[in-house]
Amino acid sequence: MSSDQSVISVRNVSKCFYSYDKPHDRLKQAIVPRFQRWAGDQVTTYGKEFWALRDISFDVEQGETVGIVGRNGSGKSTLLQIICGTLTPTLGQIETRGRIAALLELGSGFNPEFSGRENVYLNGAVLGLTREEINARFDAIAAFADIGEFLDHPVKTYSSGMAVRLAFAVQAQVDPDILVVDEALSVGDARFQAKCFERLRQLKENGTSILLVTHSSEQVVTHCNRAILLEKSHVEMIGESRPVVNRYTDILFGREKQEEAALGEQPSELTDSRIQESSDEEIALLFDRDAYATRPGYNHHEYRWGDGAATLTDFHLSAAGRAYPSSVEPGDNITLTLAFTFNRHIINPILGFTIKTKEGVTVYGTNSYLLDCVEAREMGQSGAKTTARLHFKNRLATGDYFISIGLASREGEEIIPHDRRYDSIHFVVEPTPKLLGLIDLDLTMEITR
Repeated sequence: MSSDQSVISVRNVSKCFYSYDKPHDRLKQAIVPRFQRWAGDQVTTYGKEFWALRDISFDVEQGETVGIVGRNGSGKSTLLQIICGTLTPTLGQIETRGRIAALLELGSGFNPEFSGRENVYLNGAVLGLTREEINARFDAIAAFADIGEFLDHPVKTYSSGMAVRLAFAVQAQVDPDILVVDEALSVGDARFQAKCFERLRQLKENGTSILLVTHSSEQVVTHCNRAILLEKSHVEMIGESRPVVNRYTDILFGREKQEEAALGEQPSELTDSRIQESSDEEIALLFDRDAYATRPGYNHHEYRWGDGAATLTDFHLSAAGRAYPSSVEPGDNITLTLAFTFNRHIINPILGFTIKTKEGVTVYGTNSYLLDCVEAREMGQSGAKTTARLHFKNRLATGDYFISIGLASREGEEIIPHDRRYDSIHFVVEPTPKLLGLIDLDLTMEITR
């Protein structure tokens, strides 16, 4: 192990699979190369190589939750199977410390002919528990799975959701040192998912290390200390969850490195005295220069990308008549004014708006397409300098929030990003004593006797 705190150490791991044109080539591949190596001859390959993983290295510390993201076919499931010991790496080494519990392929580890009860004991035995230890945990497993009388029915009669409930209940109640979850939670309903993530939080507090594979960016940002992005069998990026998820979004939507460079070339040569001339009554937004990054409330850690066909150049935020407020009050009427320039003609442009918590949870999001805003569809003339005003009442609970703004267009089923500024505006909502959660629903209570 590379560290006394590491429970998983992956070093230069690669995995190669072979495909064969003829059945007997598989037998040749298993036998002939061994004799060739023994004789010192050149080794012959009888199949076509496919490298599912290439030179993967990382460590996972005790009590750490690490998200693994990547497109389908990037090697996520193969990596987890190697960590769990169900596959052997072609090259490299993996060391693990402690008991590993895993939710891999849906239904894996279950005998479909056995009842749920019998499969609980079967899985417990595979994980190294004695029958007495399983007996002590059985009631907790049954209560967590919450599948009622189906516990005594054959697993082959279960729905996918029921199978996941039972599988997670077993794996999460055996107090593992390492828990591996491969997209299984996407099958369960919202109530069960919330129950699972609460159990994951408890396990993490007790020192369990968790590997979570999911396509949900919010789950990674919310629940994971770090994240690993796999792309084309390689590690593309390892680090804090939010930057890794942002890069994953780039790859999903086909963003290239030069798009960031194109937006980075936009000039920004304003002084503070120049930008303070604007007021809430008479807003002086700038179109020919990028004043966005000089405004109060701008988040210097924003994530910006797009092809530059249109650019967001300035913004003005007001709350209850106060320009660029350091904080906003519950119930304040907020206006966000945006300036953007179209550098070439764009058909059917779309203006998007999202508010997220500092943990990355989306509180609200919409766009001009969903709102059926006719004016937005007609604003994409080349050279046009356009202003948009977004009005909303603050019903957010106490906390820090980030606004993301985006300009894009639709070509068939494809969305083309032109200028997306994720988490670019930061604002704080003052404390309010009357609510819990994220949103004030303006609830009233009437009680009669």
